Amino acid sequence: MQGQITLNEACTLCGRPTSMWCSRCQNAFYCCPEHLSTDWPRHRGECFPPRQNVSTSAYNVNMIATPPPAEPQYSTVTAILFAPEADRWTTTQVHCHPASRSAQGACPVPVLQMFFPDGVTEGIVLTQGLNGESLRFPLHLWYSPTALQRNAPVNRSIYNITCGSASKAWCGAVVVLKFNGSRRQGYTDASPNDLPALSAYFLAYK
Repeated sequence: MQGQITLNEACTLCGRPTSMWCSRCQNAFYCCPEHLSTDWPRHRGECFPPRQNVSTSAYNVNMIATPPPAEPQYSTVTAILFAPEADRWTTTQVHCHPASRSAQGACPVPVLQMFFPDGVTEGIVLTQGLNGESLRFPLHLWYSPTALQRNAPVNRSIYNITCGSASKAWCGAVVVLKFNGSRRQGYTDASPNDLPALSAYFLAYK
């Protein structure tokens, strides 16, 4: 391929004659940028830069820019929010970004910074509901362990849902996400149906 432009190569996608190719690997031909974009999900697995870059300016004219890396696909689920200053619970939308490729099968990571300004969170997985029955969809409670140390106000929404009978005074925000199954590989939408198990947990926690 060095020294002159190669003409009439077949487009990888449609087979139409072309002299344009992927700018990254310089080894796959396409008749237009759109066909490279269409084929990118497949081609990206074999698209590696050559050991020696082609420096001829004529080659640069015919190169098609490689698409940028795909942005991670965020998911959004409904969570239950116990805001410390609110009189009752509410629902909120929580964005989750996918786990790293090295952690295959791992649960997506929820983005919770807006609920916990200090950036310190811990999670509790609730697997049992009323009367010790196993939850088909475990609940994931997120809270700030430093809220009490910071003299954060008592969580009024938890205080009210337990009628003030909880032995532990919860402070700061509590966000509850719902796993999509016992394997805990993802989240699904939480709903008011999850409140009895949460109320029982708050009452029993010491």
